[in-house]
Amino acid sequence: MNSRQSLQSLDGRTFDVAIIGAGMNGASAAQQLAAEGYDVLLVDKSDFCSGSSSKSGRLLHCGLRYLAPGSSIWEFVRSPNKFRAAAKMAAAAMKARSEFVETTPERATAYQCAFPVYKNSIYRRWQTELAFRMLEKLGDGKVPLDYKWHSPKNIDKVPLAGALRDRDQMLGLATYREYQFDWPERICMDMVMDTERMGSTVRNYTSVTRLRREGESWQLELADSLANDPADRAVVRARRVLNMAGIWIDKVNSRASNGAKRRIMGTKGVHIMVRMPPECAGHAVHTFNRLNEGYSCIPYRGMHSIGPTETLFEGDPDDIKPLDDEIDFLIAETNHIFPSMKLTRDNVLFSWAGVRPLGADDAYPKGKRSREIHDLSSDGMPGIYAMTAGPIMTHRSAGRELADLIASQISPTKSKNTPNYNLSAGSTVWKHATSPAKLDDLSEELLSTVVENEKVYTLTDAMFRRFGLGWTPRLGYDEAPKMAKLIGELCNWDDAKIQAEANAYRSYLMTDYRMRPDHNAQQVKLGVGSR
Repeated sequence: MNSRQSLQSLDGRTFDVAIIGAGMNGASAAQQLAAEGYDVLLVDKSDFCSGSSSKSGRLLHCGLRYLAPGSSIWEFVRSPNKFRAAAKMAAAAMKARSEFVETTPERATAYQCAFPVYKNSIYRRWQTELAFRMLEKLGDGKVPLDYKWHSPKNIDKVPLAGALRDRDQMLGLATYREYQFDWPERICMDMVMDTERMGSTVRNYTSVTRLRREGESWQLELADSLANDPADRAVVRARRVLNMAGIWIDKVNSRASNGAKRRIMGTKGVHIMVRMPPECAGHAVHTFNRLNEGYSCIPYRGMHSIGPTETLFEGDPDDIKPLDDEIDFLIAETNHIFPSMKLTRDNVLFSWAGVRPLGADDAYPKGKRSREIHDLSSDGMPGIYAMTAGPIMTHRSAGRELADLIASQISPTKSKNTPNYNLSAGSTVWKHATSPAKLDDLSEELLSTVVENEKVYTLTDAMFRRFGLGWTPRLGYDEAPKMAKLIGELCNWDDAKIQAEANAYRSYLMTDYRMRPDHNAQQVKLGVGSR
């Protein structure tokens, strides 16, 4: 079972569109194009949705942060273009929030978010009110914001908010309804598998080692990163190419042109996960740290994520891990925002880091956040397009925008289809992946179906991106040996391979998530905020 098709079987094929990068936006583009009748090749050098899409804050937010320009609201007055871009992104966020919650409500989790306003805040109450009224106008009203203003004397009635700092300096508190993707990786997997269902070709662990212009098409050299045989390669052609590689976009472009401009300005975001008191379940706080950067404490599967950091990233995109000073920064800022918490490393379950693929623009020192599609003709790559700053929450509109772009240039070669956002296998897995996810809840039939059909090649593929056992307080560390054995039996792994996969998975948790196997993280204690 689960035999991997030889890459050579693709040699010589011509596709309508080749998509490089199978994160949320790449997978969405593939699904939308396949539905329009295009013959699509979707490849990723690693597993599907294993890059930035899986290391995000998982937010399906209302777009409030886009209306916070930085050091002052007057930045929008001085730069109307920034305001227009911000309003466009906020409108896209509200539309995406509404569409996703309306069509797939079981895959989004609602929570109440609190936003404090202080006497020395860069945003006043009227500005906060204006931002929420603007968001309401930008939305369609189907998924309300439930915006409410609380006076200082009523703050204690809002869970978690009562522990906020400097209560005597607080003008009040805004609460509103937010959402998050419960499991982005599975959402992405369902789009990938739906793309294949509609007749297109999808491959993980497949690298594009070279791109070369050939007439009106592009020639792509593919290499299998799992194959032991270096001869297992293929050369395919595509009429159009979408570079959806996220933080790897510039690397991919360099394989097509020596004159490719820099397109990515990555900023690193680190989160830590803690256990809050039970009364905080379903409640979050969004505010600003002492650097005037966004800070959130958000519920997730019985835990709370805290973050993110926001620092420029110039390192190796294949080596992104949370560092000690970044974790310490989040702990210090948390203790400033919630003085009674007295958070320490003993409270941290684990941490993770991702890099946002923002646009490189001199006018935006930390990257341009507005989603853009770049025509790379000026870089010597006609027929290749790249997307920057595409957040996971607007993945559906991103996919449709890219499909419209391709439709304006070439016609599909196959029949139209209807996309399915809730495949049967994915839906069944989802029911077993709610908090807490348990290995014993997965039937032998379900395990077999997913492993056989969803291109599972490592234990990490299974734990994080197929069955959801990774996003638990111990990240599936204890279940790894048993799961490796079950997967191994389905994939015909020998005992040595089973042991190696279990060890590799546990090592991955300890390096990339800073998980400490012998550490029993203490629940956070909350008192009343400083007066």
